[in-house]
Amino acid sequence: MSVQFRQRTPGEYARIIWKRKWLIVLPMIAIASAITWVVLRLPDVYESSTLIVVKPSTIPDAVVPTQSEDTLTRQITSISQVVTSRSSLQPLVEKFRLYEVERMRGEPMESVIDRMRRDIKVELNTTRNDVTNGFNLTYRGRDPRTTQAVTTELAGKYISAQTQNSVTMVKSTKEFFEQRVTQLKQELDEIAQKRLDFMKGNLSNLPMGSESLGIQLTGLYENQKALIADIGRLRDQQNLLNQSSGDLKKQRQQEIDNAIEEINDPKKAPEYVQLSQREDALAAEIRNMERSLKPANPDLIKKNEELAAVRRQMDTAIAEGKARAEEKRRRIESYDDPRLNQVKYSLENGKNEIVRQQKMLDDTNSQIASLQQRINLIPGVQVGLETLDRDYLTKQESYNKLLDQQAKNVMISDITSSQQGESIAVVDPAYLPTSPVAPKRPMLIIMGIMLGLFAGLILVSAFEVPRLLTIQTTGDAEHYTGLPVLVSVPELLTPQEARRIPRRRLLLLAAGIVVTIISIPALAYILKQTHVFDRLVS
Repeated sequence: MSVQFRQRTPGEYARIIWKRKWLIVLPMIAIASAITWVVLRLPDVYESSTLIVVKPSTIPDAVVPTQSEDTLTRQITSISQVVTSRSSLQPLVEKFRLYEVERMRGEPMESVIDRMRRDIKVELNTTRNDVTNGFNLTYRGRDPRTTQAVTTELAGKYISAQTQNSVTMVKSTKEFFEQRVTQLKQELDEIAQKRLDFMKGNLSNLPMGSESLGIQLTGLYENQKALIADIGRLRDQQNLLNQSSGDLKKQRQQEIDNAIEEINDPKKAPEYVQLSQREDALAAEIRNMERSLKPANPDLIKKNEELAAVRRQMDTAIAEGKARAEEKRRRIESYDDPRLNQVKYSLENGKNEIVRQQKMLDDTNSQIASLQQRINLIPGVQVGLETLDRDYLTKQESYNKLLDQQAKNVMISDITSSQQGESIAVVDPAYLPTSPVAPKRPMLIIMGIMLGLFAGLILVSAFEVPRLLTIQTTGDAEHYTGLPVLVSVPELLTPQEARRIPRRRLLLLAAGIVVTIISIPALAYILKQTHVFDRLVS
């Protein structure tokens, strides 16, 4: 049967805390002292701010409309992204030697830039009723004059970025209008040219001109038939010339082969004939020697070598003869054949004539198609002309409106260039801070004391919670056994044991004090190396 845990009274908890008071006090002293030492050595952080407002335009709204609040917000957000970019902040870090401690301990530049972004704060102005569309730019640093200078530089970057943004926006808008006006002007000119071409091409497409168009069409049909007959005749001549050219090429190749074969046969040369006779003689001598001599006989070997040398000379002579024949073939083939040239010229003339006649036929066909189309489109000429007139008027209206918008944009560009439009300006320059805004040392020290107290309570719980689950007093015995306690016997100690207990308690207290003293610089060093409070302050 399970028994519920006995709830202790506040007095019992107070006695436990008093009993373990040094387990609470010593960790609290160690942690609070270490945190206090680190907090007192933290560098002071100064804050400087400047008020930047959006100056209203000096031109009436009827001329230049005022930008909406959403547009201004997006514009300021875009400028903030440009100002807080790495390319913008890194020169400031290097110029004013910001975050030297972090950079000396090896932090990358990207981490330093992120830290600087956290130290820059932009928020809407809510402290001055006479300022609208304004925002406070604040920067926190470790030196008051450097902090003021950096804030001033950042404000200048905001103004420069806004000016550049306005110039870029005006320039891009101007380029857009120029491109759009050019495009519309080109479209308008194209419609005007189409209208003019349509009118020129349909001057004779009226009902009273249909008879003359019929006469022209009949003449073109007759011309078409004559051209087709001429092209057919020329093609037949071209086929005959191609056949003649092929026959002449075969005949010339045969003549070249016969001439090379008769003149340059290496086997008919006197040198080759002598070598052939010498080969036959050596072959006969070798056959006679092989009947009486062994293959290893020096004389037989020598004769075989002479025979091999003669055969190599014969092969060389044949190869040289073939090379001479090929060279002579190439030379002869490079000569022009008047017969082939004559046929080639005739073919070229025939091709050119066919091309010319075909072009005349294509032109005639085109004219026939054009006349047929004009005859078929006579009833729709007036409708097409009215359609082109409507398109021209629509484009003309759009073009005129765009010209008005372009003129207005040029005026806005001039206003922006003269700083008469909306712009941002510094109202309250960055001030020199006289007192640090961080760290909040009293609050951090109190936090350290609370943290030490919490650590001490955790340590006491580690010792006492297991004891609370066991029987320690008569009340525990009655609760967990359900029986009354008749007699309780106190702890009996000898005189030596009674003297030893206080001494042991003093030794434990002294050891705790020593551990506390040693742990204070160790904890401070750990806190210093982990930069916990540096991050908390930033």
